[in-house]
Amino acid sequence: MTISAHPYLRAASAGIRRHTRSVQTDSPVVDRVHLDALHAHLTALHQLLDQLAGTARPAHPGAGRNLATARTRLWQTTAAVHDAFHLLAGTPPQAAECHPERLPEGPPVLTICQRHLAAGHITRRTTTPTDLNSPRTTACVR
Repeated sequence: MTISAHPYLRAASAGIRRHTRSVQTDSPVVDRVHLDALHAHLTALHQLLDQLAGTARPAHPGAGRNLATARTRLWQTTAAVHDAFHLLAGTPPQAAECHPERLPEGPPVLTICQRHLAAGHITRRTTTPTDLNSPRTTACVR
């Protein structure tokens, strides 16, 4: 692999590292805009892992299973960020339905709920409820 391989992924990672350093030096404020941007990154990464798991599985079944496990764990993380978004707004998270119009300041500009529901379709297509409810510390399959 050359240094120029996957420049957009490297740029996204560098941006997240830079943001993390700036949050550590400034007074860290968690707000809905911050969580919305983080949720957007997580759902994009979830889609990438979905594609990689599907591509890797036929040629490398072990790698495909590990990528599928990572995709499931990332979905759990994405769901937790979505729930935190609603808790910051002062409304309890709704497991079955999401109502951005009920948020105190109206629907978010980037509509985190619509993005979350769209990513949920991938998850329901590839993951069983048992997989989603398994402990998050399960070791990867070799």
